[in-house]
Amino acid sequence: MLLAGDFGKAPATRCCSENGDQRKNIKEKSDINIAALVGNERVCEGTDNGDLPSYVAEFIEKEVGNDLKSLKKLDKLIEQMTESKMQLEEQVLTVSSEIPKRIQSALKNAEESKQFLNHFLEQESHLFSSINSHLLTAQPWIEDLGAMINQIEEIERHLAYLKWISQIEELSDNIQQYLMTNNVLEAASTLVSMAELDIKLQESSCTHLLGFMRATVKFWHKILKDKLTSDFEEILAQLHWPFIAPPQSQTVGISRPASAPEIYSNLETLFCQLLKLQTSDELLTEPKQLPEKYSLPASPSVILPIQIMLTPLQKRFRYHFRGNRQTNVISKPEWYLAQVLMWIGNHTQFLDEKIQPILDKVGSSVNARLEFSRGLMMLVLEKLAADIPCLLYDDSLFCHLVDEVLLFERELHSVHGYPSTFANCMHILSEETCFQRWLTVERKFALQKMDSMLSSEAAWISQYKDITDVDEMKVPDCAETFMTLLLVITDRYKNLPAASRKLQFLELQKDLVDDFRIRLTQVMKEETRASLGFRYCAILNAVNYISTVLADWADNVFFLQLQQAALEVFAENNTLSKLQLGQLASMESSVFDDMINLLERLKHDMLTRQVDHVFREVKDAAKLYKKERWLSLPSQSEQAVMSLSSSACPLLLTLRDRLLQLEQQLCFSLFKIFWQMLVEKLDIYIYQEIILANHFNEGGAAQLHFDMTRNLFPLFSHYCKRPENYFKHVKEACIVLNLNTGSALLLRDILQSTSGQPPATAALNEVGIYKLAQQDVEILLNLRTNWPNTGK
Repeated sequence: MLLAGDFGKAPATRCCSENGDQRKNIKEKSDINIAALVGNERVCEGTDNGDLPSYVAEFIEKEVGNDLKSLKKLDKLIEQMTESKMQLEEQVLTVSSEIPKRIQSALKNAEESKQFLNHFLEQESHLFSSINSHLLTAQPWIEDLGAMINQIEEIERHLAYLKWISQIEELSDNIQQYLMTNNVLEAASTLVSMAELDIKLQESSCTHLLGFMRATVKFWHKILKDKLTSDFEEILAQLHWPFIAPPQSQTVGISRPASAPEIYSNLETLFCQLLKLQTSDELLTEPKQLPEKYSLPASPSVILPIQIMLTPLQKRFRYHFRGNRQTNVISKPEWYLAQVLMWIGNHTQFLDEKIQPILDKVGSSVNARLEFSRGLMMLVLEKLAADIPCLLYDDSLFCHLVDEVLLFERELHSVHGYPSTFANCMHILSEETCFQRWLTVERKFALQKMDSMLSSEAAWISQYKDITDVDEMKVPDCAETFMTLLLVITDRYKNLPAASRKLQFLELQKDLVDDFRIRLTQVMKEETRASLGFRYCAILNAVNYISTVLADWADNVFFLQLQQAALEVFAENNTLSKLQLGQLASMESSVFDDMINLLERLKHDMLTRQVDHVFREVKDAAKLYKKERWLSLPSQSEQAVMSLSSSACPLLLTLRDRLLQLEQQLCFSLFKIFWQMLVEKLDIYIYQEIILANHFNEGGAAQLHFDMTRNLFPLFSHYCKRPENYFKHVKEACIVLNLNTGSALLLRDILQSTSGQPPATAALNEVGIYKLAQQDVEILLNLRTNWPNTGK
């Protein structure tokens, strides 16, 4: 420690002797090297805090300590410290020489940047003053040039205006020249160009130019249309157009067969020329539109040549079915509907064979027959729109109108191929006032029909009762008539254009199903006392039939589409929970689920009531069998032949009679549910009330086994292959009671020694016990009285 103290005091010692200087140098080197070894961070920290002597003292203490022999290490330590000192000095010199150069270079760059910046600022100031001076000098020029440019633009607009007028006049002159030379085709083509120019000018604000253009187009269009229409009508007259008679009796009006090719050639020429006028005709003619409340789909106007061909038929229609004509009877819509269908049929052959090839030749996508039908359909729609308000509140007339319209629509679509996307009568019937009236009338007549079908004498009798193959469901007449009514309603509304309207009809159908279910429930309650009677079974068959048909309809494409539409409506209105929406979207549920669930619940309640009724009768008949003396019956070896217990006869006879009765009155699926429900109750009853309530000797157990396996179980063999599988408790109880004594003793020992263990289950399975629990088997074993006397 003295040595450490000397090192600590050495910096304050001054000595002129050589030894003193050497010690001083050694000390300085030691300080530096020690600092290097201890670590720059720690030494710097110690130096900052004034603790360097203490660090040196710790280092000497660690390296030398109190052992004087360790002083031999000093030379080696001094060499290490000296090397470390030299390395640190070199690093310090390197860093101190590079940093000033970098700083000097940075300062020089900054100075140069400053000079550049000042230079640029001077240039910017000079340019700014020069530009301002130039702008002041050029301002008069700018004003003069602006005025000149405005004049040039105005002159250019005038020139463009004049060019348009010149172009219009040039086209007009060309049309005039073509007409003077009787070149109608070129005149029509030129009119098309003029009409296209008119369309291009629609966005222009030059009202006078637009007016001049429209007036010119209208002028030449009228001249060309009148000329071509006159020629076209003349050709049609030669063909005896329109064809009033059916196709079989038509003599297409050609008095001289040799002239037929010329007539058809002229027909094609005029038809093509009239097609050329289609653009200008659409530009000038406002198509007739019914009010927006009918929501008719947007469609182009009928092409001009077909319009001309329709003109005589339109005149005939308006003559006969408007005004005070005897043929215009509001109660006879079938007259004008049949007339339109006849006209379409009469002209179909001519349109397909003569007109359609012309359209195909010019590259038109128009279907001549559908275009002709579309033109006639507008007459029907106008007539319906005018007539419906007059008979809206006369139920019989309105219902008759709807029936005739639906028949008309069916023939129009199925026979004549009229697309449902075109405007049709269903759009008129979908108008709000008319549609709500339709729903009301449909509901009224459906309820009246339900009243009549339920009050009919044959309401509960199947139409096919004498035909076994057809009468599998044993459907009463009222149920079949009701489902036919629903099917007819579906056919009536399935072609409605809007899904929302279809959904309203679907709600009507669901309401009718619910109403019919309530009526069936009321009739069923009147028959509750005779739950096995014919009418009660007929009601049950009706409920089952309606539920089955609705489940089938749920998978029909039409109702699946309605389900998707309903899903969209419910999602918009937030009327269903996310779970219900998910079930609808994933097709887990259907639009009829609510109705089916209610019907299934009613079916289950009625079946349960029937099962309970039969079960009560069976229990009454089993009273004697319950009191049988199972303890004292003779063993099987003591009897020549085993026979049915006399006390079991009433039970089995009652069961047999009721099964036969209900098999005849219920449909197969219902009867299957019935007997399975009955067997389930019967199995528990015999097991608990007869087997567990008695003790059995060997003869009693054998008799029970015989009664069950040879008499009770076979009653149900007509309905399934292995009826004993439905009497699991009784079957396994008979097995336990009829085990031979040795097997029974062994089984009892196993059950007592391995309670609840797998070996016990294996032993039970080995003898055929799968349903009964271990405790039940032990109870059954204790019911046996034929145990050997073991002296216990």
